[in-house]
Amino acid sequence: MAEQLHDVAHIGHAELLTPKPEESLRFFEEVLGMEVEAREGQSVFLRGWGDYQRYSLKLTEAQRAGLGHMAMRAWSAEALDRRVQAVEASGRGEGWIDGDLGHGPAYRFTDPDGHPFELYYETEKYVPPEHLRPSLKNQPQRYVGRGAAVKRLDHVNLLALDVEANRRFAADVLGFRLYERIQLDDGSEAGAWMSLSIAAHELIYVRDALGQQGRLHHLAFWVDTREEVLRAADLFLESGIEIEAALSKHAVAQGFFLYGFEPGGNRVEVTHGGYLVYDPDPEPTVWTEAERAKGQAWGVKTVESFHTYGT
Repeated sequence: MAEQLHDVAHIGHAELLTPKPEESLRFFEEVLGMEVEAREGQSVFLRGWGDYQRYSLKLTEAQRAGLGHMAMRAWSAEALDRRVQAVEASGRGEGWIDGDLGHGPAYRFTDPDGHPFELYYETEKYVPPEHLRPSLKNQPQRYVGRGAAVKRLDHVNLLALDVEANRRFAADVLGFRLYERIQLDDGSEAGAWMSLSIAAHELIYVRDALGQQGRLHHLAFWVDTREEVLRAADLFLESGIEIEAALSKHAVAQGFFLYGFEPGGNRVEVTHGGYLVYDPDPEPTVWTEAERAKGQAWGVKTVESFHTYGT
C-alpha cells in the first residue's frame, strides 16, 4: 500500500451562495447560533463556537444558491507548495489569489466535476472580543447557547457526475483517505466518504441523479450532543425552516442527523456522532446496492428529494 499523503490538515471553511442574503444570515446566526465575525462586500463571515480560525462559513449574496468554494488548510508552507505542484500537474489548477479575509495566499482549482476549491496555509487564529471570551482557556470562544449552538463545520457533501474520478483526484492529489463507499451492482461507484483526519468524513461525493456537474448536496455543522440535534429540529419548526429529513441515524459513517433547507435554498445538516478512525491503513467499508436500498441505520427510508435535489 502506498504511503499516505499528509500535506493537507483539514477542511478550513466553505463559501455558500444565497439569493436571499438577509434571510440566510438570520438562519445561520439565530437558528444555528453562529457568530458574525466580519462583513466584507457582499459576504458575511460566520463561526461556530469551537472554530480555532476566525470563521468556517462565508455567506455570499449571489443570483443562485450553491457552493462558492471549499477551502482546505495545509500543514505547512512547504506542504502547500507540494500540493499546488500536484494540482498543477493534474491540469486542474486555476492559480493563486492574494487571500481572503482571515487567511493568506490561496491556490484555486477545481475537481473533475468542476467544484471550486482552495488550498491555503497562513491563517488568522480567532481572538475573541471581551463579551465572547471563554471561561476555559482551551476553548476558542464562549459557549453562548444561542439557537442550535453549532460548534464547527463538520463536512461538505458534493454531487458528482463521476464519483470515482472525483474520489481518486481527492485521494491521489490532495491526500484524502477513503473510509466508506457505495458500489452498485454494475460495478460503478455511487458514493465516497473521505477525510483528511481521523473524523469519519470531511468530504463526500455522491452520484448526481440528474447527471449534472458541480452541484452541492449539503453543508453539515456539528453539535456536541444528540439532544442538541433534537433541539435544532424544534428550532427549525418554530422558525419556519423546511425540514427535509427528520432525525435518524445514518448507516454510512453512523452520524445522527437533521436535514433542512436554509432560506436561500441550500440544504444544511445538523449532525452529531459518527466515529473516529485511528487505524493508519483502514480497509474502506463497501456498501452494496441492496444494502443501501434498505435506507438509514434504523430502517428509515431515504426521502426522494435527498437523491435529486442540489444547488
